[in-house]
Amino acid sequence: MEWLVTLIGAVLVLIILRDVFHTLWHPTRHGGLSRFVMTLLWRLSTHSRRSSKAAGLAGPVGMVTVVATWACAVAVGWALVYWPNMPEQFSFSGALEPSEHSGPVDALYLSLVTVATLGLGDIAPSADWLRIVAPLEALIGFALLTATVSWILGIYPALARRRALALRISQLRRSDQAAGQVDSDAAAALLGQLAADIARTSVDFLQYPESYYFYDGPGDTSLALTLGHAADLAERATHAGTLGVRSAAAVLTTALDDLATVLDERFLRTGGPRQQILAAYARDHGSR
Repeated sequence: MEWLVTLIGAVLVLIILRDVFHTLWHPTRHGGLSRFVMTLLWRLSTHSRRSSKAAGLAGPVGMVTVVATWACAVAVGWALVYWPNMPEQFSFSGALEPSEHSGPVDALYLSLVTVATLGLGDIAPSADWLRIVAPLEALIGFALLTATVSWILGIYPALARRRALALRISQLRRSDQAAGQVDSDAAAALLGQLAADIARTSVDFLQYPESYYFYDGPGDTSLALTLGHAADLAERATHAGTLGVRSAAAVLTTALDDLATVLDERFLRTGGPRQQILAAYARDHGSR
């Protein structure tokens, strides 16, 4: 039974490490736990969409929940490794009675102070293999902290790029110039830059799929609510008399198609054309 408990603990740690790897370092960057937690909180927030506060909390609370689950699961997994070997393979300080401090709570305490790299020293491994395993837990705790920081530093710039793109499209919609003539070299450059920004957003959704579950609000910084105007611009520009504008419009149309494909394959799964996907994206982010 003791080896079975140790095995369960080791398997739990490996499962969490695999999830961290697929969330943060695999090119798809979408682990099973993060997908489940973020999707669940997002769907729950849709029931309170009348208040933007609930939707706005889905992404941040989801990230905190995922990180906390990682840390707790690693601590519990290592505690299951330590517990069957207590007290025989551990040394205790003089203030502690080994027979009274060898339960699951003590194993969890040892695991927590180790993963937090505190190293209080009142309970320490004495067996050779445990003296190697325990520092590995501290290394994983430090790596988990570093990975969390890098995750945050990756997602929030992606959100800033997405919201800047939405604001740019909104500015074009509100601009008299954009509402008028699009048959010029300046319009071609503008459409080309817009296509590049949309392509960058597609990459952000691939690299940081958790960013989808951050609510941008109902205003001009919501990409879900402004993409339709970018599609309208591309449609109008395809009929321009200038070859450069038509070419830029074709690139913009392709960029929109690619973004719609990413949204549908990763999040929406409508299986429909671009117009249907963009409409579903708008509905999912608060448009009625």
